[in-house]
Amino acid sequence: MSESGIKKVVLAYSGGLDTSVILKWLQETYDCEVVTFTADIGQGEEVEPARIKALACGVKEIYIDDLREEFARDYVFPMFRANAIYEGEYLLGTSIARPLIAKRLIEITNETGADAISHGATGKGNDQVRFELGAYALKPDVHVIAPWREWDLNSREKLLKYAKNHGISVDAKRKDGRSPYSMDANLLHISYEGNELEDPWQEPADDMWRWTVSPEKAPDQPTYIELTFKQGDIVAIDGEAMTPATVLESLNKVGGANGIGRDDIVENRYVGMKSRGCYETPGGSIILKAHRAIESLTLDRESAHLKDELMPRYASLIYNGYWWSPEREMLQTAIDHTQTVVNGVVRLKLYKGTVMVAGRKSEHHSLFDESIATFEEDGGAYNQADAEGFIKLNALRLRVAARRKS
Repeated sequence: MSESGIKKVVLAYSGGLDTSVILKWLQETYDCEVVTFTADIGQGEEVEPARIKALACGVKEIYIDDLREEFARDYVFPMFRANAIYEGEYLLGTSIARPLIAKRLIEITNETGADAISHGATGKGNDQVRFELGAYALKPDVHVIAPWREWDLNSREKLLKYAKNHGISVDAKRKDGRSPYSMDANLLHISYEGNELEDPWQEPADDMWRWTVSPEKAPDQPTYIELTFKQGDIVAIDGEAMTPATVLESLNKVGGANGIGRDDIVENRYVGMKSRGCYETPGGSIILKAHRAIESLTLDRESAHLKDELMPRYASLIYNGYWWSPEREMLQTAIDHTQTVVNGVVRLKLYKGTVMVAGRKSEHHSLFDESIATFEEDGGAYNQADAEGFIKLNALRLRVAARRKS
């Protein structure tokens, strides 16, 4: 046992370069037993190789959990009920996965009697904040080991050298000899950072994108899909009932095939710096458009407007790592209350990178009244003469102020 008193650490472990080095570093630095936890949240890669790598490093307790349905059902879908989008562009694909991983880290810590948790987030990024805020909210006295804030392996090249010196197997580098992009993937998105993307003027190479075809190469004929909503969540595509995870998987495929969901963003990180990242979120882009369409039909005006006012705060809470905070839970309760009437079907037209609403209907909860909204004879449903008094009452304060100025 090390002088720190730490005997066992639960490590969020992907099997990639960073966490493979961290695993060995923890064993050497803290002279402790390491428990590895690998989450399958739909990153599209095999997670079993992580087990093989962990075994090769002498790990005895290995957790590999399929969390795809929980991720989609309990995190992604609630977030989209809020139409959450950070700084007008980012659909929070990385951010929303962190509270689930933090939750499972703490559960495993309790199950195994571990003394600490560890993660591979760098000291410059948001993820360290998200993981640790979540962990402290769920286990206030948990000990956190963040190697990037302790060691001197502060570059990809140093990590690769450490891995080579310690016989750690890592993925091959790119053909040009440089380290690969820093990427994060799950059911909702895939992100890219680093290398030439660190120059905000540099356009991403087309072969960087993995999930989507370029809009120029997308089909010349549009694709139509129908999404069925129940209490704000998609429950079927083209009439076929699906689970939340299957919904995301299906929308990612059809969206990616039509060039939908690419984004290139310079965002404000919580730690204070600006960061440039590229994202592919085909399914999420479709969900956001469809959800707003069904809400436009079913939500009362003031409820919808209040939701829009609250959304930036809700999005910032998720981005900054406050999923487990009382204020996020309070907002979620209010948002979910509005969703009881968000039921119906939205028809979308997908075409060369765009998502267009082609129709929306709600049999029992539509607030659209054609007899009132029509430009034709309305049979007395709306008395246009009433508008005069409405306008004059609302103009009263403006008229009073104008007289004072004259």
